[in-house]
Amino acid sequence: MHPPVSPDAPLYTRAFMLLCLSHALFAGSFNMMIPELPAYLTSLGGAEHKGWIIALFTITAGVSRPFSGKLADTIGRIPVMYLGVFACVVCGMLYPALAFVNGFLALRFFHGFSTGFKPTGTSAYVADIVPMHRRGEAMGVLGICFSLGVSASPPLGSWMAGVWSLNTVFYASSVLAAVSMFVMAGLRETLPEKQPFRLGLLRVTRDDIYDPQAIPAAIVMILCYGSYGIILTLAPDLTDGVGVTNRGTVFMLFTLASVSTRLFAGKISDQRGREPVLKVSALLIALSMLAFACTTTPAMLYLSAVLFGLGNGVFSPAINAWTVDLGDPQRKGRSMATMYIALEIAIGLGAAVSGWYFASQMDRMPVVFYAAAGMSLLSFFYLLGRKRIDRLLGVAGA
Repeated sequence: MHPPVSPDAPLYTRAFMLLCLSHALFAGSFNMMIPELPAYLTSLGGAEHKGWIIALFTITAGVSRPFSGKLADTIGRIPVMYLGVFACVVCGMLYPALAFVNGFLALRFFHGFSTGFKPTGTSAYVADIVPMHRRGEAMGVLGICFSLGVSASPPLGSWMAGVWSLNTVFYASSVLAAVSMFVMAGLRETLPEKQPFRLGLLRVTRDDIYDPQAIPAAIVMILCYGSYGIILTLAPDLTDGVGVTNRGTVFMLFTLASVSTRLFAGKISDQRGREPVLKVSALLIALSMLAFACTTTPAMLYLSAVLFGLGNGVFSPAINAWTVDLGDPQRKGRSMATMYIALEIAIGLGAAVSGWYFASQMDRMPVVFYAAAGMSLLSFFYLLGRKRIDRLLGVAGA
């Protein structure tokens, strides 16, 4: 078990700052290409597969979570983070070489290993080095850095694609990931009793797949975060539909709005509790989905993106800290993997189902957003009656 951090220990240590920088670069590496991928897949002749651009990515990320959680708790946090970033380096270099539908979809599948490993190791590392009473704040700061990478990279990627080519964007994503790896070279391992890697560690049991104590966080994640998969899939078409030329604009706006709320939302969750903050975020996300459903102008698109960003900025640090609070303190990697599996299920289903139903027919888009609003409202009502519902469901710790 990792020894508890002193309550008087500083938050902004060298290790924490390096981790935040690495996380921002990592986020930028795989997000800078997202707005251009639907049009790119269409140009390859795979327009009907748009929903799989995000879904394949998240399937692999979700499948890899039990492995990354177990490895983070055995061989260490840093090797798990390196594996995730290395996947981004390799895939970025291979996209130009596999410029056909099946090759592209295969790469999206393997690219998902990046988010299956890096965030799991990062969250466990942060939980190791920050005082417990500042955990929400720390997750908020880490989320801000991730969001800065997410917000800056899509407009940059769209600009690079317009000035040069999408292949340039792919190579640039590889470079950003490589720099993220270089930054992590200054970090020391925090797992006190590391094990050497052996193939037996890749054998996962039911106990390794999820932490039953973290199931409430997983339920909230699934209900709220399907909206993110929907936005990743439909936002480029919606942006084109209302006459906005830079497809990265929506991603930039919602991420900047997210950054504006993450830090104080994390602090409030430390002071007032995680669940009240999560209730507010669920309502904000539902409101943003209703706004997207009614969007017909650039101004309404921008407002919807900002509302979505505010909701996600409140949501992310609270759900991360709540997961660690709920889970087994001796197996933080497994707890975070449980929550991240739920995240990948939510994003993957949101992307696949919305892409399938939408089928490039703009009149169908509002229905998707109404459904997402309903899911977020379900999360709100689950949190209102969580203790009773958990007892009925037989959830651990209810």
